Order: sequence, then structure tokens, then C-alpha cells
Amino acid sequence: MDNILIIGGGGHCNSVIDVIEQERRFQIAGVIDRPELLGAKILDYEVIGSDADLQDLAGKYKYALVTVGQIKSPQLRIKLFEFAKKAGFILPVIISPRAYVSKHTSIGEGTVIMHDALVNANAKIGKNCIINTKALVEHDSLIKDNCHISTGTIINGGVTVEERCFIGSHATTNQSITIEAGSFIKAGSLVK
Repeated sequence: MDNILIIGGGGHCNSVIDVIEQERRFQIAGVIDRPELLGAKILDYEVIGSDADLQDLAGKYKYALVTVGQIKSPQLRIKLFEFAKKAGFILPVIISPRAYVSKHTSIGEGTVIMHDALVNANAKIGKNCIINTKALVEHDSLIKDNCHISTGTIINGGVTVEERCFIGSHATTNQSITIEAGSFIKAGSLVK
């Protein structure tokens, strides 16, 4: 197994650790977080560096993944993603073995598909996205870069979600609509 660094040690990190362990494609080499947390453990993994160490760590590790969540703003995820890319890391797609992703989809680098998510045929998902637990992305939908599709959300067929959107838990979209870039959709909303 290849080693991977995970960048960000909050609550979303715990969930992503579980997906990485279940996928069994990578061994987690350590967590990157704030300097004051060096040596602390996130689940079973040690915080081995901070953002300032990423450039040096890129010489030792090939893969990294941003594991910071995204609710109020995607800016920190975007910053960390771009910083990791600039340092030279490869940011793989991570897909839970408990998710269903059609072979007729495309998924951008650094995106995580969490447990029990379903991504149907001809859906396209951009880079650095979170498709969270039990989310549904239906056929012919387009989720652009840096979006978070929250737990239990339903993105119906033919929907376009523009860049940097947050779609709250259990929100449901009508089919064939466009959600504007930077939108924040509250949990439980019906998006027409």
C-alpha cells in the first residue's frame, strides 16, 4: 500500500480516516494540523507536521488528501488543496467500498465519496469535493469543484451545482436546475 498524508484533523477527518481504512488502498502516514498539535493522535494517527511542513513532506510522501470539512466556507479546503498541489502531492479520489459509483461517471482529484453514497451514470463530480454519507447524486448531474454535498442530500437528475457550494443535510433538489456558485443551502431545504 502507498502512504498518504491527511491534511486537517477535525471531525470530518475522523470520517475520512474510516473510509481510507475501509478502502485499503492507502496506509495513513500521519496527519497535518496546527503546530501546537504536533505529537497528538487523531484516532490512531499522529500529527506529524503543519502546513508549513508540506513542502518538505512532499519529498517523502507522494499522496495527500484534504480532510478539512466544509460548511460555512470552502476557502480553507481550497487553500489547502492548492498548497498541496503546489508542493507536488498527488491528491487521489477516495471512494468508500460501501458507496456505489457508476463506472459511467467522472470524479476529480481530491474528492471523497463517503459511506453509502450513490453516484449514478453520467454524473460528473469536480475536484476537492465531499460527497458525504448517504448522499445521492443522480444521473447527468454536474457537481463542480470545491463543493460539499452533505449527508442524506438528494441531487436529482440533470442538476448543475456550480463551484464552492454547500448543500446541507437532507436537502433535495428538483431535477434539471442550476445552483449558483457559492450557494449555501440549508439542511432539509427543497431547492426548486
